[in-house]
Amino acid sequence: INEIVPAGLAGLLLAGLLAAFNSTFAGTLNAGQAYLINDVVLKYMRPKAIGWELRIWSYTTGLVLIIVSVILGFLFRNINSILQWLVSGLWGGYTAANILKWYWWRFNAQGYFWGMVAGITVALIAPYVLPSLMPDVPEDIVLLYFFPGLLLISLAASIAGTYAYPPAEEKVLKEFYIRVRPWGFWNPVHAKVAAKDPSIRKNRDFSRDMFNVSVGIIVQTALIAFPIVLVLKQWTLSLFCLTFIGTGMIILKKTWYNKINNYI
Repeated sequence: INEIVPAGLAGLLLAGLLAAFNSTFAGTLNAGQAYLINDVVLKYMRPKAIGWELRIWSYTTGLVLIIVSVILGFLFRNINSILQWLVSGLWGGYTAANILKWYWWRFNAQGYFWGMVAGITVALIAPYVLPSLMPDVPEDIVLLYFFPGLLLISLAASIAGTYAYPPAEEKVLKEFYIRVRPWGFWNPVHAKVAAKDPSIRKNRDFSRDMFNVSVGIIVQTALIAFPIVLVLKQWTLSLFCLTFIGTGMIILKKTWYNKINNYI
């Protein structure tokens, strides 16, 4: 920043980066506290806790999360190792579970849990094991190369965990299907819903949805790249990014936003 960005713009850039950090940190911290309070404290430890006690638990869990985060920060060698672990490791660990929950009626909470546990466990162990198993791959990106394997492990654990327990309640499945109308492997649920209300039709917009996803990926990439190339004074690339963003927004307005209420 000192070498490339002018003084006035450098201050604005630093203020923006600090604001982005604070908002991301606050959101993540609040989410972590909410998970611990609702899913652990209220469910297993103090189900009858009142307001003042919950505030104490919230402050305590917040401090614990911050302390653990600071300790982890000292353990990582550089920012790239953190990103590789998050993007290639943890994200790969829950990708399969988050896809199955939308497109497979049989998938249940236990399948989601075991898929996540398997993915996160492998992501934690992999950085210490993979360098010796894949010596030809640079250590900083070894998790990226292992992403397909991590995805398959999480997928297998999700399917095994799903079949180890009964499916979700029929009422829940029907309500979800009617409200969301997902495409995928939902024929058994659709048959039961359509038997009661023949006006309910299947979602046959797979091709259009995949087109919208492709356009969305391009727009999202351009949104991320635009401020970077702008700061680097790459004016041609900045113009290309703005063109992709504008064109993509127009396309998505017609092929996605205007079609949202088709099944409601």
